Formats: sequence, structure tokens, C-alpha cells
Amino acid sequence: MADEKLQLYLTHRAALLDYAAPIVGCRARAEDVVQEAWLRFSGQDAQADIRHPASYLYRIVRNLALDLTRRTATERVQPGGDDLLDDLPSSSASPEREVSNQNELETISRALAQLPERTRRAFEMHRLGGFTLQQVAAELGVSTALVHQLVHDALRHCMDCLEPEDD
Repeated sequence: MADEKLQLYLTHRAALLDYAAPIVGCRARAEDVVQEAWLRFSGQDAQADIRHPASYLYRIVRNLALDLTRRTATERVQPGGDDLLDDLPSSSASPEREVSNQNELETISRALAQLPERTRRAFEMHRLGGFTLQQVAAELGVSTALVHQLVHDALRHCMDCLEPEDD
């Protein structure tokens, strides 16, 4: 059966390329489509009841070519989009901002270290670990209301430590 599939593919390969090329608009892309079609066609298990294998192979090529055309059209929705992207400012932070961010992280780390253990754990579990207030409460063996207050206190303490001191 595999030999029959290969022979069918080889017999129709040039015609399949001619069939796919106008759909995708490029002979090189048509080659890719036909190759992908062969992989899908040859991967069919032997029990598959394909009554017209040549027609089935052409259908695979057509569907893949249309998918590629749609995908390409979607990628080109914005004319001049590449030029617009080139003009956008970089999303990476400036060296000054990197240093400022690092300093803020160090300040927050020190602020968290100053907190009582239970307050720090509640804050870290909820704000950094993604645990719900109820999950933190269960873990710490306290009420949800108390966890809410602990997280609030920790957040307030961190904010106070970040505020510049007025002399």
C-alpha cells in the first residue's frame, strides 16, 4: 500500500505543484504545500477507506494551499506594518530605569524581611504565589479576614518603604 501511495504521489507531483502554485502565488510555497500534503497522505493508516486516492491527494493540496493563503493574508492585514513596528520605541527599559527597578526590588526585599513571619508569608503566598486568601488562611490556620489584613499591612509597609523620605 505504501508503494502504491508513493507511486501515486510521484506520478502526480508535477501536476500537484501546478495546481498549488496559483493558489499560494509562489512555486516555492507550492513545493512546501505539496511536501506537507505528501506527509499527510502517506501518514494515513492502511485501514482508511480512500476510494479515489488521487482526488484525495489533490484535496489535501488544495486545503493546505488555501490555509497557507489565509494565514499569509492575515499576516499582511496592516500594510506597512513592518515600518510602523520599526518606528515604535523599544520595549526594553533604559539603563537608568533598570537601575531604578533593581533599587526598588532591593527596597521591597528589605521591607519584606522587616515584617513578622506570618505577615510576610501571607503576603508572599497571596501576591507572589498566586494563592487565594482562603488558601492562605487554610495554610496559616487563620481566618480569611486576618489574611486580608496581613496582606494589606505588608503592602502598606512596602509602599511606605518605597516612598522617598522628606527631610
